[in-house]
Amino acid sequence: MALMKRCFCGSEEDFKELLSLKNVQLFSYREIKVATNNFDHGNMLGRGGFGTVYKGTFQDGTAFAAKVLSVESEQGIKEFLTEIESITEAKHANLVSLLGCCVQRQKKILIYEYVENNSLDHALQGSAAGVTDLSWSTRSDICMGIAKGLSYLHEEHEPSIVHRDIKASNVLLDRNYSPKIGDFGVAKLFPDNVTHVSTRVVGTTGYLAPEYVVHGQLTKKADVYSFGVLVLEIISGRRISQTIRSDMFLVRQAWVLHEQRRLLDMVDANMKGGYPEEEALKFIKVALACTQATPCSRPTMQQVVRLLSRPVCFDELQMLPPGFVGDGDGDRP
Repeated sequence: MALMKRCFCGSEEDFKELLSLKNVQLFSYREIKVATNNFDHGNMLGRGGFGTVYKGTFQDGTAFAAKVLSVESEQGIKEFLTEIESITEAKHANLVSLLGCCVQRQKKILIYEYVENNSLDHALQGSAAGVTDLSWSTRSDICMGIAKGLSYLHEEHEPSIVHRDIKASNVLLDRNYSPKIGDFGVAKLFPDNVTHVSTRVVGTTGYLAPEYVVHGQLTKKADVYSFGVLVLEIISGRRISQTIRSDMFLVRQAWVLHEQRRLLDMVDANMKGGYPEEEALKFIKVALACTQATPCSRPTMQQVVRLLSRPVCFDELQMLPPGFVGDGDGDRP
């Protein structure tokens, strides 16, 4: 689908024909408008850089999430097409499913399955946001599910997909708190013969791998780094946005506690000791392995799934200082 690699400038009918080549189901704008009660504010699920997401319900009772493109710009169109190309054929239990889209005049909407328990970012706010504090079992299952979803994108899907924006707000939780990775608007497709690409930096501060920020060099290991940061958030119950501009930045803090042999201090106190200590240590050390400064020192996501699935001899994990980008400190730890 070479046309999806650049901005689309054709007519609405050309656009629909392009989408039909990917077997994308098309919905009418009127159908979506009725199903969302005219995009009522009470149905709004969230707002992102490229649009607003609303809950809707089709006449047969099927709930869905409609991501409405908010900015009619070249970047918005690219994001729309990239998201469709990336996710249409990607099928995995830990990925949000694309049901179809709406293209009508200047309106472009992506239709996704509805996921009941909002985002992981919301859940990490805990009781302050009216969310039940997450148990260890739930947190470890969320980490494993995200790892499996990324492993599928990197190793099983053809071509490989690098998400580029793995973060808590882009992971949704279903009714059983199983995670589903969403928002593929800035994803990159990696054919088998491509090891890295040089590209402009997109993503979210705090989750970005240092080599990607400093040199614009993107590999699958950039997603691995983001996953490591996300695991630290899940285990600690602290959101990266709360720590990014302080000496308590999660990656830095985890390394300091590792050196002091106090890694369990990273664990969310809201679990009140209700967690297996050895398993918690394993998850934190795997997160540190994922955030190594040198990309080749990080495990693949396939290796991460294996590490999280069994008891680990910590000698298996390289425990060098992690990398991160701070205020003016480049990529030094």
